[in-house]
Amino acid sequence: MDNLKDSEENHIEQYALDKPKDQVAGTMPTALLNWSPEERAQREKKLVKKVDLRLLIMMLVMYILNYLDRNNIAAAKLAGLQKDLNLTGNEYQICVSILFVGYLLMQVPSNMILNKFGKPSIYLPGCMVVWGVISCCTAVTKSFSGLLVVRFFLGFVEAAYFPGCLYLLSAWYTRKELVKRTALLYAGSLISGAFSGLISAGITSGLNGTRGIAAWRWLFIIEGALTIFVALIAFFIVPDLPRTTSWLSDDEKALAAWRLEEDIGEDDWVDSEHQSMFHGAKLAIMDPKAWLLLGVIYGCTAAGAVTTFFPSVMAGLGKDNIDTLLLTTPPYLIGTIVVLIHAWHADRTGERYLHMCLPPIIAIVSFILAMTGNNFAARYVAMCIMLGGIYSSYVVALGYISNVLPRPAAKRAAALALINCLSNVCQIYTPYLYPDSASPRYITAFSVNIGMSSMTIIFSTILRIYLGRLNKKLDHEEGTDLVVDAHANEEHGLPRVAVRQGFRFLL
Repeated sequence: MDNLKDSEENHIEQYALDKPKDQVAGTMPTALLNWSPEERAQREKKLVKKVDLRLLIMMLVMYILNYLDRNNIAAAKLAGLQKDLNLTGNEYQICVSILFVGYLLMQVPSNMILNKFGKPSIYLPGCMVVWGVISCCTAVTKSFSGLLVVRFFLGFVEAAYFPGCLYLLSAWYTRKELVKRTALLYAGSLISGAFSGLISAGITSGLNGTRGIAAWRWLFIIEGALTIFVALIAFFIVPDLPRTTSWLSDDEKALAAWRLEEDIGEDDWVDSEHQSMFHGAKLAIMDPKAWLLLGVIYGCTAAGAVTTFFPSVMAGLGKDNIDTLLLTTPPYLIGTIVVLIHAWHADRTGERYLHMCLPPIIAIVSFILAMTGNNFAARYVAMCIMLGGIYSSYVVALGYISNVLPRPAAKRAAALALINCLSNVCQIYTPYLYPDSASPRYITAFSVNIGMSSMTIIFSTILRIYLGRLNKKLDHEEGTDLVVDAHANEEHGLPRVAVRQGFRFLL
């Protein structure tokens, strides 16, 4: 058994050194050799624009609906779900947290399956159809137990999307392009938060009692049906991977794969035959960088759990239900703008550390203001700056995963899922920090959020020091025989043959 395992690992390592079709690692494909630098730049710009239109826009729309279907239970609560289902005690909080139990269980296996399967154009929209159906089923629940089961399976299926989407983005964009695209993707969650309030307000005020159906049930029916409709369109738009996407020409496929290899210094996904799911997971687990990134992202995710209860927290400002839903829109829109500007600046400068540790300071200020503010204006200002402070750091850190754990593809897929999975463990217990009895100041919840934001700052600093030392090690070893041992480099958290191509970690 051990000999078989060693043989598999050696095969994977050797394949990274031996390019397909006898192409030597680190050499430009023959199809690209005759292009001038100007023609190469023009073709690359055209390619990126083409991928943006097909991949980025569709991923954004899909994520808006992913987040909408996951978090519309907060608006449903204001529209009467808790009363109609006779939820008492902590039953509502349990229904919120159970989604993340399913979400955590499926994330790593899902990304490993996606990496092995290599067909995101089928896998991701297929999962979307299923979660849209499950979301619609929420409308027919009659009791606590029914809602609990539906929410668990909704989380189980939705788990495939976000880490799978991050992996797909990392398979198409270079390190300096990725943070901005990750931010545009995550803007989907913030946009969904903004429009969720508007949609919920419209449904609550306009459809309550229509055909004898309560407003909160209409909320799940309409949003679930919209999800299914978009998923059916996505089957024809979402691309696969650079080497396997049918709507790219041969030259475009070669360019799409080469520009990533040139950026990292070694090849990415080739075909399912050369993807080892368990070896990739092992490499991710053994790499200290993965655990440091988990610390950074866990702090952001734990503090960001406030969005699940944003309508309830906003209700503490003293407005009626419709006004409360409408008041949730400006904070989300402001947060979206701040996150996008922040990510654009991170990509433009190539700097990562300050872009991860400065926004949590703003978040800490907002939590303090929300707890201590004595009037509507002060506390609403806190809500408006809160989301930008939390998520500006978060999206940079998400893009950073693929920056510092780029190869092999199986390792990157496992790391993206593992970090996203474990960082969402907080979603299981955070609902209990926001009971109705804690309104309007939510002292305990915001105090915990301050601690979690501080955690992001601390782990960002440790990660910066660690990566700096790795870069110095690479500087010292460059040109020596030490970097030739691809297997040893990977086991110590360094990209394998990429080291020989001048790879350094972005700081």
